[in-house]
Amino acid sequence: MSDVEQLKNELKKLNSEYIKIRELPPEARGDFGRELNAKKQDILQRLAKAESAAESVEIKPIDISAPCAPNEPIPELHLGTRHPLMTELDKVIGIYAGMGFNVMESNQLDDEFHMFEALNFPQDHPARDGYDTFRTAEGFIPPAHTSTMQHRALKQYRKSLEQGGQIAVVIPGRVFRNEDVDATHEHTFYQCEGVFVSRDATMGQMFGVLKHFFESYYGQAIRIKTQPGYFPFTEPSAELLIEKPASLGGKGDGWLEMLGCGMIHPNVLEAAGIDSTQYRGFAWGGGIDRLVLLKYHLNDVRYFESGKLDFLEEF
Repeated sequence: MSDVEQLKNELKKLNSEYIKIRELPPEARGDFGRELNAKKQDILQRLAKAESAAESVEIKPIDISAPCAPNEPIPELHLGTRHPLMTELDKVIGIYAGMGFNVMESNQLDDEFHMFEALNFPQDHPARDGYDTFRTAEGFIPPAHTSTMQHRALKQYRKSLEQGGQIAVVIPGRVFRNEDVDATHEHTFYQCEGVFVSRDATMGQMFGVLKHFFESYYGQAIRIKTQPGYFPFTEPSAELLIEKPASLGGKGDGWLEMLGCGMIHPNVLEAAGIDSTQYRGFAWGGGIDRLVLLKYHLNDVRYFESGKLDFLEEF
């Protein structure tokens, strides 16, 4: 067994230990999680070195400036293509832009305030623990959700409210989570956040926006339904599901959860300097990868980050 395979096995065994956190008393979870994270970082560093060493042995240098030999045919050029997620993300943004939403890019690194405090996360919320959220050595956070941009969006467009208008923003971006990777879970994927604020925003308006989006994206009538949800930054909160039609591989009796949504919590509005007694809003966030999986009848989310050219060239 190679060093790379051995380290990957060690990492897999270590990841299975995280489930034990649920069984520990609250006061012991922090130390246990930090110990596991330290071991994980050590394995990841050794794995990176082992993979680098293996690549350096296998890769042969190529002189790209060397001319072809006389009478030798010019090598066939293989032109690259856009990544399917980028192509589909443009379509997603186009639909929301057509409804009058501005577009704001998400950060790749953020801080505790925008990730948690501005979104009404309590100090003891599990999402703040090290075993759920990535952190850099400097204390920055690779965002686990595009909601980390809500506070900035509300502040940036707050003047629109003061001038009698509204806030309507969508925020696409890459997010990172401490997930056990399998066919339906990835640690790196894309989300699109939506934020709308006015004097009379309602959940009915929100469901109308989302229904129009799904029908426009999939190019057909789509039935939706909701179920209760919980998010610190919305109240009330809901999970929105769509009925999977036959054209998307459904059998007429299946529902798929596509995103979380709800009315923006008054504390989130107030944190951005918006009077929650005068204005109200709604927000939602969902994965782009899942949209694309369903559209193209794919069965493994890991394809998008795999770098497999035979898959990417299909698009």
